[in-house]
Amino acid sequence: MSQIQTERLDPASGGVARAAALLRAGGRVAFPTETVYGLGADACNGTAVAGIYSAKGRPSFNPLIAHVADIAMAQRYVIWDDTADRVAQAFWPGPLTLVLPLRDGAGISPLVTAGLSTLAVRVPAHPLAQELLRAVDGPLAAPSANPSGRISPTVPEHVLAGLDGAIEAVLIGGACEVGVESTILGLAPAPVLLRPGGLPVEALEALLGERLAEGGSAEAPNAPGQLLSHYAPQAGLRMNATEAREGEVLLGFGPVGGACTLSANGDLHEAAARLFGALHALDGQGARVIAVAPIPEVGLGRAINDRLRRAAAPR
Repeated sequence: MSQIQTERLDPASGGVARAAALLRAGGRVAFPTETVYGLGADACNGTAVAGIYSAKGRPSFNPLIAHVADIAMAQRYVIWDDTADRVAQAFWPGPLTLVLPLRDGAGISPLVTAGLSTLAVRVPAHPLAQELLRAVDGPLAAPSANPSGRISPTVPEHVLAGLDGAIEAVLIGGACEVGVESTILGLAPAPVLLRPGGLPVEALEALLGERLAEGGSAEAPNAPGQLLSHYAPQAGLRMNATEAREGEVLLGFGPVGGACTLSANGDLHEAAARLFGALHALDGQGARVIAVAPIPEVGLGRAINDRLRRAAAPR
């Protein structure tokens, strides 16, 4: 792939307007959300969406999330129902993606849906993402802004480390607050958890009044983030470690200390926000294996462990 000049766009100096212009022209712009940095392109422009797959080296059978500014914009592209409205009114904007039937004539590129009859759609809460989406006035397909399968980016430097020279621009917006990707809830036809993420599953279950079954598969993904090997550092990864073995570096949590620690006091929100940054940092030190302390399988711990299991999977 030929190198291009990746622009660094400062929001204080017309960066959002420049990003919107690049996107309308079919370019790819990385932008901050509250979860991770997304690599955006016009979801209705098949050539632009193909550019996302090219830049990331992402398998084209893996669907993308369409980011929109609000519920009204989402309703242009998906078939809405009462359950979607209840959930969206409670948790949007925020780290939740809904998978709903694609509206006939919506104009979304089939590359976004990977040929499925459903669309994953989200309203991000980050103010720069909101400003950009309103400037574009349309859906942006935006997976995480990193080479496919690698650690997701939570600061602009992570984006540039993987995609500098491969995309048109990065909208600079500091560190992401949540730090893991959105929770994905399928609503076609019944509620099903397709990926744990930045919204604790327990909050969804409390609203819906039911336990959520899990769906999706690595072999035939029906939502983003379901591939078996994903979010992976260059180093190997071992979970549920209480000490480092020879040749390993330990990533701590709670009472288990390490070379760096996700949260010394066991705060899962702090751990989620630090997860990808810590993996980037340890990977950059040349660790052969990253051993990770046990993380409880509750709240945001489910999302953290999901990312760690996929990072530890055979490649």
